[in-house]
Order: sequence, then C-alpha cells, then structure tokens
Amino acid sequence: MHVLQPKHYVLKPEEAKKLLKELNISPLQLPKIKKDDPALPKEAKVGDIIKIERKGENQKVIFYRVVVP
Repeated sequence: MHVLQPKHYVLKPEEAKKLLKELNISPLQLPKIKKDDPALPKEAKVGDIIKIERKGENQKVIFYRVVVP
C-alpha cells in the first residue's frame, strides 16, 4: 500500500448489514469497485462492502464501495 493511498477495509457481515439498513439501500445501489483493483485488501471477495477512509481538510471522509467481478 502506498502512503498516499486511502485505507480500505472489508466490513464484517454484521457491519455491512447495519450500514445497508441505516442507508435504506441494497448493496447494488452502492458505487462499485473491481475485484482486481490493487487498492483492495487481499481478503476482499465479490459482494463484500469496502470502507474507504480518506483524509479531508480537517476530518476523515468515509466512502463505501461494493466489490464486483
């Protein structure tokens, strides 16, 4: 992982379920990230939800993606 690359985490199934319920969406409504994206953790698999933390000006900014083939 490069020092400038944002951190990518695979959400646990219960975290993913809670997130989808809070946002009232299905996984297919999340933006997508390809399985072969080099930024993904090695344990990520198709269907997993990825939490991406980027550093903003004064705070962390969090994005979510679903892994697709």
